[in-house]
Amino acid sequence: MAIQLFTLQIIFNTRAHRLGKAAMTARVNQFRRTHMSRSDPISAESPASQRVAFDSDAGRTTVSWRLFYLLDSFEVGGTETQAVELALRMAQRGHRVTLGVLKAQGSLVDCLRGSGVTVEVFHPRGGLDSPRGLLAVLRLSRYLRHRHFEVVHSHDLWSNLMGVAAARLAGVPVIVSSQRDLSHDAWYQGWRRAWMRRVQNWSSAVLVNSHAIRGKLVAQEGLNSAKIRVIHNGVDTARSRPDSDLRQKLFSGLDACKLVVLVGNMVSDVKGHSCLIAAAPAVLREFPDARFVLVGDGPLRSEFEKTVMKTGVIDKFLFLGYRSDVPEILACCDLAVLPSRAEGFPNAALEYLAAGLPTVASNVGGIPELIEDGVTGRLVPPEDAPALSAAILSLLREPEKARQMGSNGRALVARDFSFEVMRLAVEELYAELLRAARPAQR
Repeated sequence: MAIQLFTLQIIFNTRAHRLGKAAMTARVNQFRRTHMSRSDPISAESPASQRVAFDSDAGRTTVSWRLFYLLDSFEVGGTETQAVELALRMAQRGHRVTLGVLKAQGSLVDCLRGSGVTVEVFHPRGGLDSPRGLLAVLRLSRYLRHRHFEVVHSHDLWSNLMGVAAARLAGVPVIVSSQRDLSHDAWYQGWRRAWMRRVQNWSSAVLVNSHAIRGKLVAQEGLNSAKIRVIHNGVDTARSRPDSDLRQKLFSGLDACKLVVLVGNMVSDVKGHSCLIAAAPAVLREFPDARFVLVGDGPLRSEFEKTVMKTGVIDKFLFLGYRSDVPEILACCDLAVLPSRAEGFPNAALEYLAAGLPTVASNVGGIPELIEDGVTGRLVPPEDAPALSAAILSLLREPEKARQMGSNGRALVARDFSFEVMRLAVEELYAELLRAARPAQR
């Protein structure tokens, strides 16, 4: 219990003085007396000790588990999409899935209607590092304890901070935290970095989506390599297929053009929009009918539009903004690019390959785990516009070679990166961790 309370002291820093030390201590002690009087939330007769069997040969659980997923919001994004898709597939397998969110916003919640997945909101008013945030963790812990969840799996930065502490207080047998980036965000600097590593060390496992992230956490952060598990993202391999009729509908009048697509938000320039804009003139000199299709939106969109205008190629760029029909757009394109400055394991690249698109991407992060240079696409150095334009031109000049790369990529994704492959790997991880947790509960 001392360790558990220390967890809360770290997560909710010195801003708690606004509530007052005595009042804060009284609330925590009251929570402990009321909700933590029993030595273990899972008794020998409880569901967890009975529902760990797993038939690895058949790829099926023999019985269901109570799973709790925690996510920041339902906004459309890579992490959010992966979490929702995993929840849906786990529910279809017969597991009892609850998906909690810190903010009740975003359109992905529509995907869960009628699915059997329970949705709950646990909003930490005032922020996680406030007295109200502490109380939100205590409320979540009580919820987890009373419903006897076997697994708590947090999927992103903020849900890690809240979910791991709450699950640890509740005595949940298996706690899975996640990291899906290379810690390049400014948030990870200073004392917060140590804070996050402590949370990860208290997890049963840290789930990452690329070997690049795992290597960094071991080499630079000192995490136990045995605790870090790699399960790559999944993708729906059935949605994106080349469709000439669809191209007529979505890109009328551009039949003779080569459509080069980049899917990425415009919150920052980490996806390499500026690099693509700088590379465009060299491509257009040889292929004047090329068009650059940008899917995504964000605060930097107007800046990118101004740069394109200054470059003199505004008529060659199509800014489509946020779209819900990305697979259909990809099915209309000829070539995809992702000249990112940094990546963990990008969903956009998965979607490109699932659509059968030859892909030019930066050789950073987990991208080389998906794209093999000369086989499924081309890898180029980040922030290198000449190299990017040269790689794009090489594929436009050799359409047969480009088509073969696209075919190779689609076959790779269908074999190794489907949502079902991801779901099975996660299910096997839960089973392993639950087996390991059972002796500790006796």
